[in-house]
Amino acid sequence: MHYHHVLMALGVLLLAAGCASTRPIVNVTDAPVVVSRGNQLSTTQVRDAIIQAGRSLGWQMTATDPGLITGRLNLRRHAAVVDVRYNAKTYSILYKDSSNLDYQNGQIHKNYHGWIENLDRSIRNELAAI
Repeated sequence: MHYHHVLMALGVLLLAAGCASTRPIVNVTDAPVVVSRGNQLSTTQVRDAIIQAGRSLGWQMTATDPGLITGRLNLRRHAAVVDVRYNAKTYSILYKDSSNLDYQNGQIHKNYHGWIENLDRSIRNELAAI
């Protein structure tokens, strides 16, 4: 009987560990464009800052349409693709696609969140430097 409880506890721990490796996707939505001097930026300046921010972190950033940049990050065998929608006042970082990040039903590998947090921080820093 004791052996059965140990196996059951081990199974629960393994299941919990597997679930802990994925988390719900959280997008950055309508983050304000804030600059250090309080000046209003043009959409071109915002676009250029977003592209520079992503590239500085190894993202491939492509302006695909006015107000839209597609970013792709390849790390080892993993890839994340996001849409960055922007205007002169706000920007959003939205999940688009991924590979080898265990995406399923709105859940994704926990490392994805760190990559998005880093991209968001880098964008804010680039905008503030203008």
